[in-house]
Amino acid sequence: VSETHPKKQFTNLIWSDEFNVTGALDSSKWVHEVGDSWYNNEVQSYTSRLDNSKVEDGKLKIIAKKESYNGNNYTSARIISNTKKDFTYGRVDIKAKIPGKKGTWPALWMLGANYSSVGWPHCGEIDIMEQFEDKSYVQSTCHWNNNGNTASYGLPVDLSTPTEFHVYSLIWTDSSVKALLDDVQFYSMNTNDAMPFDANFFFIFNVAMGGTNGGAIDPNFTTDSMLVDYIRVYQ
Repeated sequence: VSETHPKKQFTNLIWSDEFNVTGALDSSKWVHEVGDSWYNNEVQSYTSRLDNSKVEDGKLKIIAKKESYNGNNYTSARIISNTKKDFTYGRVDIKAKIPGKKGTWPALWMLGANYSSVGWPHCGEIDIMEQFEDKSYVQSTCHWNNNGNTASYGLPVDLSTPTEFHVYSLIWTDSSVKALLDDVQFYSMNTNDAMPFDANFFFIFNVAMGGTNGGAIDPNFTTDSMLVDYIRVYQ
């Protein structure tokens, strides 16, 4: 990595999870969000069961399954760092392998920590990595409120080996949000004081099923997983 590389702005590791303790997630770092009614017409139930999320072989596994549960036909997991790790500005590196089966909608993203008081999109959203129906690319996107309207800016990047491990990175400063795939920057958005990107955010990792961006689910789908080798935050 060259001296002028944007990652060089932030080199002090302030928080991480290497996912090296087998079994349940580290409850000092993560909280499960569970439930059955989610946004965007998704069709999964999120559970806190080890069937849907666990640490194994040095990796976090978020496992989507086809099974009847609470009136839905699919289960998965959604974990957040809210109240465990909220922060402003820095660099995030997430080494992950995303599911590739039709109908999965994986995301590694962030939400403004004041979402419960101001609502979305006023809190702001930073999608470090999101993959939709088309499995040939991933996308980074920011969402925010602009005079009562939802504003969004997203850019895709080709993913020629979608089911291999890649490093998804965020470089977040007081003036911009940038995203990188395997150390190559593909996304950059300038920010200003009228936008919500100058306050604490927290992480969300999840695999949704179907919905507006997951698309039609393979009728033969049984299970697929997102694996995360590590998450590291630098300031």
